[in-house]
Amino acid sequence: MRSIGSGVRLPLRYLQAWETSVGTTVGQAARAELAVRDFVGRKVWQLDTPALLVDLDTMEQNLRTMAEFFQKQNAKLRPHFKNHRVIEFAHKQIDHGAVGITCARLWHAEKLVNAGIKNILIANELAGETQLRRFVELSKEAPVVVAVDSAALVRDMARLAPNMPTQLNVVVDVDLGLKRCGVTSTEAAASLARTVVESGIHLAGIMGYEGHLQPLPPGPEKDKSVREAMQRLIHAKQKIEEAGIPVKIVSCGGTGDYNIAAIFPGITENQAGSYLLMDSWYAPFAPDFRPALSVLATVISKTPSERIVADAGVKALSGERGLPAVKSFPGLKVKALHAEHAPIDIIDSQIRVEVGDKIEIAVHYHDGTIHLHRKMYGIRSGQVERVFEIEHDDD
Repeated sequence: MRSIGSGVRLPLRYLQAWETSVGTTVGQAARAELAVRDFVGRKVWQLDTPALLVDLDTMEQNLRTMAEFFQKQNAKLRPHFKNHRVIEFAHKQIDHGAVGITCARLWHAEKLVNAGIKNILIANELAGETQLRRFVELSKEAPVVVAVDSAALVRDMARLAPNMPTQLNVVVDVDLGLKRCGVTSTEAAASLARTVVESGIHLAGIMGYEGHLQPLPPGPEKDKSVREAMQRLIHAKQKIEEAGIPVKIVSCGGTGDYNIAAIFPGITENQAGSYLLMDSWYAPFAPDFRPALSVLATVISKTPSERIVADAGVKALSGERGLPAVKSFPGLKVKALHAEHAPIDIIDSQIRVEVGDKIEIAVHYHDGTIHLHRKMYGIRSGQVERVFEIEHDDD
């Protein structure tokens, strides 16, 4: 069944007739659903390429592993949306105990609110009147929280919402050593918090992101560095509270240090996101989770004993953090990513791969790769079980 128009629910068998008779976005939606349903049950090798695949068994295990950890903690999980950009996955994360969702972009938050997810932190600064006006309008629908690190930004927000400043929610962003966004001292955090309160805006808490510590190998050095970053964030909290301003949210962390940051006294939230789908670049730094993504590609050319070429280049796979590897074929090595091609060296001449064969290339950097696709095919036991829509700003 599907809801069409003003809420009338039609059986799928009527969608075909509907979409041929309605020249609107409703008809387009019907066609899209028919197309998606057509993929379910197909064998992986029947998919056109390049295609983004997610191993459902692996993803679900990653989901359970993180959920089970946070069930035992005072801090709670607020996973990042940018790492998958699939509304259904966000709902699954909340169903498994997440208190809300973290976003990197305003449009991410708008999509989630429209999908019924209201507890959202935009862990990034917004600037410019257009973005701020959109945030003000979104705040009328849901108590979305946004990061701030400048008094000028706070004053702009208050100016654009003169009749509703208390409906705006912010966290003061503290630089924990990443040297990206955030105020650079505990004194600056307290000063900005005072500006927020004096502007009539609600201070929900503070946040920081120790992103530079995520790719450290597990061990005592990483533990020490993360704890030092957490202490810096707690010091900022204490400085704000000394000014008589309550701090409810203390948000930080990522997949690479979730089990260190989340147990630090005073931390209330962890923003881990990569854990769900994982990639081959991040996996060594987060050994509790396994990579779930690959790109299906077709071999379109072969120079015997020298190379094959697959139809998945940088328009299907991100090479920003290095070249990916071919799954299940250690005797093949990706040499480069061109626009539409992946030249792959044949290291082992005994490898049997011919033109027309399908191969899977492991995703090396999933944030950058997901951005290149509109759909993600959920695979179990070699078959398509689900097709997930990846959200884009122009949808």
